[in-house]
Amino acid sequence: MRREKSAGGVVVFHNSILLLKKFNGDWVLPKGRIEPGESMEEAALREVFEEGGARGNIIKYLRSIEYSFNSTRFNQKQKVVKKVHWFLMETNSMRSKPQKEEGFVEAKYISMARAVEIAKHDDERDVIRMAIAEMRVE
Repeated sequence: MRREKSAGGVVVFHNSILLLKKFNGDWVLPKGRIEPGESMEEAALREVFEEGGARGNIIKYLRSIEYSFNSTRFNQKQKVVKKVHWFLMETNSMRSKPQKEEGFVEAKYISMARAVEIAKHDDERDVIRMAIAEMRVE
């Protein structure tokens, strides 16, 4: 079993959230591995920029989620347990660009309600709902 730590962001521009569309049609939030020597915050900001071409400012830490999946690396099956730390971010520009090398075909700001509907994974939908609630409190 291999453990991975990642960080990502729910990037908000007014009443919309940045989602990335994968080549298979799934809509997901930007996230990725925390590099050695990098803080969770640094990783989240870097991944949001690399995967979605967006520059955000962290407002607050939202929560972490953990899930597992089977990976076939080097023709060997291995269970991977991934922990993702999510941050609420704000941006002042709708500028975005999908990272094609990672299999993203579109990066788009989508209305908050629609983002909850189309996000592929239940735990990401929960994180989006949490971010929306935080934005309405402030």
